Amino acid sequence: MQVEKSKGYSVIINWLASRGNQPFAFQEETWQHITNHNSGLVNAPTGCGKTFSVFLGAIIDYINTFPDTYTTKNKNGLQLLWITPLRALAKDIGRAMEEVITELGMSWKIGIRNGDTEMSERQKQKRQMPEVLITTPESMHLLLAQKNYPEVFKDLKIIAIDEWHELLGSKRGVQVELAISRLINIQRATGNGQRATGNGQPSVWGISATIGNLDQAMEVLLSPLHLNSVKNKNGIIVSANIKKNIEIESIFPDEIEKYPWAGHLGIKLAEKVLPIIEKSKTTLIFINTRGMSEMWYQRLLAIAPELSGVIALHHGSIEPELRMWVEDNLHTGKMKAVVCTASLDLGVDFRPVETVIQVGSPKGVARFLQRAGRSGHQPDATSKIYFLPTHSLELVEAAALKSAVKENLIESRVPRILCFDVLMQYLSTLAISDGFFPDEIYKEIKSTFCFKEITKDEWEQVLHFITAGGVALQQYDDYKKVEIIDGLYKINNRRVAMRHRMHIGTIVSDPMMKVKFISGGFIGVIEEWFISRLEQGDVFTLAGRTLEFVMIKDMTVLARKSNSKKSMIPSWQGGRMPLSANLGFMLRKKFEEAAEITNGQLAKTKKIKWDIELEVLKPLFDLQEYLSHIPKENELLIEQIETRDGYHLFVFPFEGRLVHEAMAAVLAYRISQVTPITFSIAMNDYGFELLSDQPIPVDDSNVYELFSPENLFSDIHKSMNSTEMARRKFRDIAVIGGLIFQGFPGEQKKARHLQSSASLLFNVFSEYEKDNLLLRQAYNEVMEQQMEEERLRNMLNRIQKGNIIITFPKRLTPFCFPVKVDSMRENLSSEKLEDRIKRMQMQLQK
Repeated sequence: MQVEKSKGYSVIINWLASRGNQPFAFQEETWQHITNHNSGLVNAPTGCGKTFSVFLGAIIDYINTFPDTYTTKNKNGLQLLWITPLRALAKDIGRAMEEVITELGMSWKIGIRNGDTEMSERQKQKRQMPEVLITTPESMHLLLAQKNYPEVFKDLKIIAIDEWHELLGSKRGVQVELAISRLINIQRATGNGQRATGNGQPSVWGISATIGNLDQAMEVLLSPLHLNSVKNKNGIIVSANIKKNIEIESIFPDEIEKYPWAGHLGIKLAEKVLPIIEKSKTTLIFINTRGMSEMWYQRLLAIAPELSGVIALHHGSIEPELRMWVEDNLHTGKMKAVVCTASLDLGVDFRPVETVIQVGSPKGVARFLQRAGRSGHQPDATSKIYFLPTHSLELVEAAALKSAVKENLIESRVPRILCFDVLMQYLSTLAISDGFFPDEIYKEIKSTFCFKEITKDEWEQVLHFITAGGVALQQYDDYKKVEIIDGLYKINNRRVAMRHRMHIGTIVSDPMMKVKFISGGFIGVIEEWFISRLEQGDVFTLAGRTLEFVMIKDMTVLARKSNSKKSMIPSWQGGRMPLSANLGFMLRKKFEEAAEITNGQLAKTKKIKWDIELEVLKPLFDLQEYLSHIPKENELLIEQIETRDGYHLFVFPFEGRLVHEAMAAVLAYRISQVTPITFSIAMNDYGFELLSDQPIPVDDSNVYELFSPENLFSDIHKSMNSTEMARRKFRDIAVIGGLIFQGFPGEQKKARHLQSSASLLFNVFSEYEKDNLLLRQAYNEVMEQQMEEERLRNMLNRIQKGNIIITFPKRLTPFCFPVKVDSMRENLSSEKLEDRIKRMQMQLQK
């Protein structure tokens, strides 16, 4: 693209040259589009300057507008609104922006507005908005809740949404859609906006890593612009054609277990991590759960005490000050290693990081690439990532990830549709500021991707709900929040307004409790359900410290230091992610290669070198083939085994635990229609088990019928307690939609009280208002997210087109052993489980 050599462009080019840099082609292209007042999406690998592609474009456009006074002109009002998903990113982005502004000699101010911002800073911003404001979706909506908020945004030129791929597909992404729909219409209404797209709209730019549905990601983001926009109807995707070099290396155990089981192997390979830490400047060790990250941190310190002071722990439940200290020391290169969770997944630029270690399956290609990109965080640097398995079969996932990265097989993020809870919250937000006129806002929300299918009847239901409590709750004044005065919908009750402001947001987690030393000093936060299981004197681990539980006082857990060698590791709800469809697809291909290796076919037929991971696993595959079968890509393997426990049916679709949970229930229901029979069910990411005390009637005569997609929706509802699942899901929806107040600070309701309040409302709607929008949403979310109904249907269609192989092994196989172990976890402590497994392995190997 031909770049116009304007005054602003020359200033930026000279500034970059003074630092020994020059822009990438994709950055120059973005700058040109921004100065042309277009909107779009920037797509580039991690560490290639995506932030500067938009930020410097805003600077160039400003210099072009004020070529003679750009260094002296100040108090320009808000020019650039920067929305980011993580608070931690704000500080880092702000630091980079301030450096540019200072070196260019400009008078622009950079402000940060999120939950950590001091009240004094907020008041300062209220008096005089900075030229750049970095905020989160929640804080953005809090700005919309201020009186006379259009005044804040009257000079706005550009809205930038950082890490859009992370927000897309979540309710926070819906918050962004709604905020954009309002902001682009404010200037039009006020008659300001002499710039923008020619009709009083700011430009909108998303910044995204690569995902499978990039075109749709842009469509969702820019959808509100099309309400008013004549030109630039489709938006522009600017892609950086920069091939980021990624090296992936597996860490192998000294001996391959032929009977693997999940979770135990990783920590035993900790010694193999030490040489990697030693030879790298800084290493990030990614663990999938907070509980396991605590264990890894303790283990590394135990086997390498010399790391004390240069190794740290970072996850979402550690106190913010400590997290910021870790991040600052990562920046300056003082940390040798950091054990972390998804808390360090996103865009923070830690240049000293040379190496990443992924412990256990990342469950998805996009997440793996994101984490790999934390190392070599410069365009020309190589990203180095090691894969450390938590059981030997996970090495097949390492091989699958290598191929998926090579083929760029990255997951899509499915946008959310008709989130009525977010809409109700948003309308209340507008109602506590200046109020809203329904016809005007209806047009705006209809322009968003999320609500483009909303009907006039559904809209009327939403309005009736926030003004009168809907059909079922109209007798209760608490639900009559919004008043209608001369057609204006407004909340005038100060208490209602205050309660609403406190709960703006869509992240609903289990209630957290602060943990402090009894002598003072904040340690971190922990979920209420975990603490409720502790007795006085019990020892647990948090933020890398071993602590003794003393008591709960004023919603705070008081603890003291403990020297105990044994402690309970907290587990946080929702810690287990399912395998993605893309990784499952690649996994099935790798098992086909493993089958060919085992049968000696691959070398003869394809004359290619196979993955080292598959080669190392050959003894395991040989045993699997000897006892049963290794399925090809178009095959479904079913193993029927009789043991002392009863009759087992193991099925291996390789589609992730959520799909397997739903399929196991559907299969159990369908078999029970043939013959009266009861089952217990277990599953992992590779397959599932049905266990019964009588033979299970599955054979060649009925197996295709049992795995048919016909009547799937009906069979899911009959087989799984979808009502109970929807009831649990409804709790979060009710909190977001403002039906349940979680309490003022220091007096949060307990989880069971929240659940009972939600359960009561769920029952009321189920009985008296069956077409309630929030009730319908709860059932839809269960089908789409917890059961992944679409993916399950695709799986069944795939199975119908392929072959189903039924085998009858004489004993447990390497494939079914991990599923069997998962079924034993709930009944045994971790120590007893390990002893039992060792006995089982010895018996099987005899």
